[in-house]
Amino acid sequence: MKNILVIGAGLSSSYLIKYLLDHSSAENWHITVADADILQAQQKINNHPCATAFPININDSFERSECVSKHDLIISMLPATMHILVAADCITHKKNLITASYISSEMQHLHAAAIKAGVLFLNECGLDPGIDHLSAMKMIHEIQNKGGVITSFKSFCGGLVAPEFDDNPWNYKFTWNPRNVVLAGQAAAKYLENGELKFIPQSRIFTQTEQLSVDGYGDFESYANRDSLTYIKPYTIESAHTVLRGTLRRKGYSKNWNNLIKLGLTDDSFTIHDADKISYREFVSAFTPGKGMDELEQRVCDFLELKKNSEEFLKLQWLGLFTDEKIKVREATPAQILQMILQQKWKLNKGELDMIVMQHEINYELGSKNSEVKSALVVKGENEVLTAMAKTVGLPMAIAAKLILNDKIKARGVVIPVAKEFYEPILNELETFGVTFIEKKDQL
Repeated sequence: MKNILVIGAGLSSSYLIKYLLDHSSAENWHITVADADILQAQQKINNHPCATAFPININDSFERSECVSKHDLIISMLPATMHILVAADCITHKKNLITASYISSEMQHLHAAAIKAGVLFLNECGLDPGIDHLSAMKMIHEIQNKGGVITSFKSFCGGLVAPEFDDNPWNYKFTWNPRNVVLAGQAAAKYLENGELKFIPQSRIFTQTEQLSVDGYGDFESYANRDSLTYIKPYTIESAHTVLRGTLRRKGYSKNWNNLIKLGLTDDSFTIHDADKISYREFVSAFTPGKGMDELEQRVCDFLELKKNSEEFLKLQWLGLFTDEKIKVREATPAQILQMILQQKWKLNKGELDMIVMQHEINYELGSKNSEVKSALVVKGENEVLTAMAKTVGLPMAIAAKLILNDKIKARGVVIPVAKEFYEPILNELETFGVTFIEKKDQL
């Protein structure tokens, strides 16, 4: 019997755990789901005979090490900064590890040690990063194998609400970690455009957007995502003059989100003490130049250069920013307070479905011809638990776990899934779950 440890039983773990449980008897697996909240872990395994729920204090080094040592494969669904704790134990006990997070510098430094221990640390194996790597590499290799030379690569992905439940003026609801949404864009972006290195500073992330459409699903906009250049070498697209990765939202989102940034409400650098003594209205007033609580709406409009009947101001008003409702936490950063406000308004309610949209756009030269191929993925959730986000984050990791435990993967060290041994079997199985890309080719 092979023992699998899943650390973290949050929203994105639902489909991962379901897949592992569904395959446990046939594969002779036992799954342990460990979480600080034992009730949450118990809900995820639902009394399955091949699973155990376990309460874990991830900061207790002895408890964590003991837990890792008893399993053959570790899947970490912890916050990205905590993977390194588990990784260190995996080196000690020579255990393979899978995460959906970007490779941190600390994780990368374990590459040599992982190779020496003979283990695989597979990172970036969720949705974005994850399915984007798998699908992009399949396209890139197909083009290169025909003799094509890639001149431009763009990739976009977003977690959104399904159109039939898109019923608020922001055209957005939380489908994954709300804190990550609130803190998005708080670092400069770097990309390549027509052979020139480009930077977008934090202050302009949401003002420099790219417009695109996805067949059957309408128009979207994208803001640049982190450092696109880090994928030029692993994607083997050194010939490309343009390389850009971005996050998708519905049109107009970025401009309105930028108003919250201008006000300072996304700031996570300081704590407001005794925040529970003030209202949302007083909170916004504290960030707005001028005085006079009765004139707050006009002060905000003057500062943001908006009209009170403008669509942009009405969206701020719809969030409840100008109400007398008291803040419900004593100590919090502005970003944390904003997150609480948004979680009331952007909640994915029972019965509502989310949607994942991903699109790659690749231009290439083949002989004397210039061509473009677009590959789009749209996935809708099954319900508010088995969401599209949980499905597309969890399934690639679960399938990879099966491949690793069946000795189908030869890679060792700290890697991302860009090799054929990853993308071919994982994409093939994803198609059986309805995770399918539709390609459209045009000659330019």
